[in-house]
Amino acid sequence: MSGDIRRSEILNIIKSSDKPVSASTLAKHLGVSRQIIVSDIALLRASNINIISTHKGYIIQPDAEKKALRVFTVNHTNKQIQDELNTIVDLGGKISNVIVNHMIYGEITADLSISSRKDVQDFVSELSANQTRPLKELTNGVHSHMVFADSEEILDLIENKLKEKGYLII
Repeated sequence: MSGDIRRSEILNIIKSSDKPVSASTLAKHLGVSRQIIVSDIALLRASNINIISTHKGYIIQPDAEKKALRVFTVNHTNKQIQDELNTIVDLGGKISNVIVNHMIYGEITADLSISSRKDVQDFVSELSANQTRPLKELTNGVHSHMVFADSEEILDLIENKLKEKGYLII
């Protein structure tokens, strides 16, 4: 199979999946190494295909269909991570990423792609299982999330609820 055909097949698999697809899964399906898949993903991205990596695998950025976007800067404890994320998704938001502004390294962004309570639970469980410290710890808890929603009104509801809970930094 040529590289062009393989990349086309990768794109079809990711587009047709209703959940993220890991590089290992793609490699097994296509009979190549995981490293080849990673290289192919880089080439697809270079050709302006909006593939993002999440902690669960690759997805096509679904945010283009959303109508409204806002970045919320927040601060909370590690024990409040689940509540913060659930607050956003319960009101209809999709959390695209987490962003911290590190004093030395500058802006660090990690894709999250969280849009349901199950996604929140999976994320929190993965943090715990891997004994991973969240990025917010690099900046004394201060971090931002890019959130997409179907309307500005939904984003207003999210903003008000985050403010009410004391998470939002104005």
